[in-house]
Amino acid sequence: MPILRLTLKTLSIAFAVAAVAGAVLLLARPQPIESAVLGTDWECTRTALVLTTCAPRAIPAVETLRKEAASATRG
Repeated sequence: MPILRLTLKTLSIAFAVAAVAGAVLLLARPQPIESAVLGTDWECTRTALVLTTCAPRAIPAVETLRKEAASATRG
């Protein structure tokens, strides 16, 4: 009794499953998109061509400290 019998049908099914899994992984990867409505302060990504999420862009700490120092000296 053979444990694993490789036939052309089995190999073609395995190849088709691997191809579909690869396509799903490529489509599910988040893609950065531009949102003219929100402006440059927001960063948006689209996942699987369906789900779009947006979040405020992170401001580096050095830039934040410079802005705080400039506003403190002005007023």
